[in-house]
Amino acid sequence: FNVPKLLRAGVTGFLDADCIHDLGPALRDGIEAGLVEGPRMASGSNALLTAAGGTAGRLIPDAGRVGYAHVMTDRAEMVRTTRQQVKYGADWIKIHVTGSLPNRAGELTVWTLDELRAITDTAHALDTPTVAHCRNAESTRLAAEAGVDLILHASFLDEPAVEAIVAAGAAVAPTFTFLANLADHGDKVGAMTSQVDLFRGEIEATARMLRTAYDAGVPLLCGSESGFSLTPYGHWHAREMELFVEVLGLTPLEAIACATANGAIALRRPMGSIGVIAPGAAADAIVVDDDPTRDVAVLGDRRRLRHVFSRGRAVDLDRPWPQRQPLPMEKVGQWSAQPLTWDLVHP
Repeated sequence: FNVPKLLRAGVTGFLDADCIHDLGPALRDGIEAGLVEGPRMASGSNALLTAAGGTAGRLIPDAGRVGYAHVMTDRAEMVRTTRQQVKYGADWIKIHVTGSLPNRAGELTVWTLDELRAITDTAHALDTPTVAHCRNAESTRLAAEAGVDLILHASFLDEPAVEAIVAAGAAVAPTFTFLANLADHGDKVGAMTSQVDLFRGEIEATARMLRTAYDAGVPLLCGSESGFSLTPYGHWHAREMELFVEVLGLTPLEAIACATANGAIALRRPMGSIGVIAPGAAADAIVVDDDPTRDVAVLGDRRRLRHVFSRGRAVDLDRPWPQRQPLPMEKVGQWSAQPLTWDLVHP
């Protein structure tokens, strides 16, 4: 019930880097078969973690699977699990390179370079790219040195990390939207105000070197971290472009290219084959009643969205918005007392 929301919000393609119970590839196949209404989709399977855990800290078991996570215990399991995920249809292999540990500020690097290479070498041998969750500069540098193809967050980038990214030819999706939504609008939905300065600081610290990376030719992708209470599906997919303009100093058209043309990287398509208006390219497009090259924010306003075309066909925007609510067991991080919808911020 979430993927139709993306399509009707103007999203014609997306990457779900990890998923619960390895269900992502099945959803992708259901969309491609026409059984589910949704955008083009690429998917990972369970995120790979070490026993140190991920963002859920001690809620993650020491081994085995839980929800979105598959905890690795040794190199042999890393290689075997990577091969299994590829066999069962994963488009990407995701690694949680940082994790939250007790009595530690921020997230710490919880993988070694050798462990990361066990994953990347195995995945690349099977023609499958890798994506990594990195919430500090060290993890970003190690991920790039290990050959990770797409780095999520790249928080608190420093010069060695940028140099490693450039040398590796990796792409970065900083996903500022989640952080900015809490910092700017969290008070409207009962979010934890103690995180406001921390999240604003992370955006500012990351943006300084991320602009350097962009100027050096590093492809940037737009990500929203949809699914959390601060980023419900169908509401905030265009905000990353606004933030690229605001904090990175990109032009609206440059930011749009990060969300469209560069989306080919996430979807594992050749550059120029999707996310562009060109002969022979995928027939995915949206029409809005304003000029986003002057104000990119119009792309996030469903009131200005006139048409969505997916695979050459018009999407029915007049159908009722999907109303089914998630069951308690489907919830992820509840960062606020209620969902932060776009309409709540822009009445």
